[in-house]
Amino acid sequence: MSFGPVQMLLVVVALQRLAELAWSRRNERRLRAKGAVEHGARHYPAIVALHAGLLAALWLAAPADRSLVLPWLLAWLVLQPLRLWVIASLGERWTTRVLVVPGAPLVTRGPYRWLRHPNYLIVLLEVPVLALACGEPALALAFGLANAAVLTLRIAVEDRALGRAAARSGRTGADGPRPTLNAGPSPPHDGR
Repeated sequence: MSFGPVQMLLVVVALQRLAELAWSRRNERRLRAKGAVEHGARHYPAIVALHAGLLAALWLAAPADRSLVLPWLLAWLVLQPLRLWVIASLGERWTTRVLVVPGAPLVTRGPYRWLRHPNYLIVLLEVPVLALACGEPALALAFGLANAAVLTLRIAVEDRALGRAAARSGRTGADGPRPTLNAGPSPPHDGR
């Protein structure tokens, strides 16, 4: 099997995702021990399949001698510290699943001061940008649209779960008005 710049980037992304899954599993155990309830478990396999499918499709589509598309690679690199900011802001509440601890306050630090779903905004951008960095505009379009559809469902599930949790604890409106991203991954869950 041939190995070039695109494949090298995809290995980096795969390792990043595996590290995130390990962090998520650790946080999931802690949250479940605190009584967290999972919402939207039925759509989780679709998220995993979409992200694994993207990496596999890019690996198979890109020849080993293809160079990365520098402007799109730089755009992908710019998204990475933003992803880490989201993860750091959520701390132990960041997971790839929608887990809500009854009575826990919503996270309002970091990018959550301005956006309700910054993680999903990053993943919405990251999926097509990665494909474009690998020189695959057709895959960017296909996986970008599929990702937007799955994230639309995911955001609705999460908003309902967080709204129910806030209502049960008497915290409706406690986080103040913030814009909501209505379209668009990731895999990882915003965890608020």
